[in-house]
Amino acid sequence: MTGDPVGGPPPPGPPAVPPDPHPAPPPVPPWSAAFPPGPLEPWPDTVRWQPVSGDLIWVELLRLAAALGVLLLGLAVGWALSGHWLFGAALGAVVLAGAWRVVAIVRAVHAWGYAERENDLLVRHGLLVRRLSIVPYSRMQFVDVSAGPLERAFDVATVQLHTAAAASDARVPGLRPAEASRLRDRLTALGEDRAEGL
Repeated sequence: MTGDPVGGPPPPGPPAVPPDPHPAPPPVPPWSAAFPPGPLEPWPDTVRWQPVSGDLIWVELLRLAAALGVLLLGLAVGWALSGHWLFGAALGAVVLAGAWRVVAIVRAVHAWGYAERENDLLVRHGLLVRRLSIVPYSRMQFVDVSAGPLERAFDVATVQLHTAAAASDARVPGLRPAEASRLRDRLTALGEDRAEGL
């Protein structure tokens, strides 16, 4: 008869591993989980935000370059004619401010977004001061689409929403023309439907 006798010692198992005297710290949760949005957070996470086109960055950068070019040219001419050190200091300050503005433009464009809900449209933007505009469809008077020369060159447009109160107007820049037309037509139709239901 083979096999272990009844009540004999159990078969040897894997050796016991001693506990680690220096256990690894628990994983750090993401920023949003470690610091959940507070009551003053204006951008709700419960909606699906639609971003604007990244080509809006080039439009804003070209506008900045034109303004900085005129300013730097004026300062350079003043420095060459007078030789005063203040013109040189002003040139350096403008260059630094321009570099900071380039970074701010890139981040600001990524902060733009909009969300279409059942009864209203949400528009978010801003960096240091975050802004959230909530425009009820029933309050819309008309919606238009505009595109300047630079915007047309990069194939983007801006949707402007007009309401009875000018302070509650909102705009969504950096949209492709097809999306801008779709959004305009949809918002106009929803505005008419909601206005008739009042």
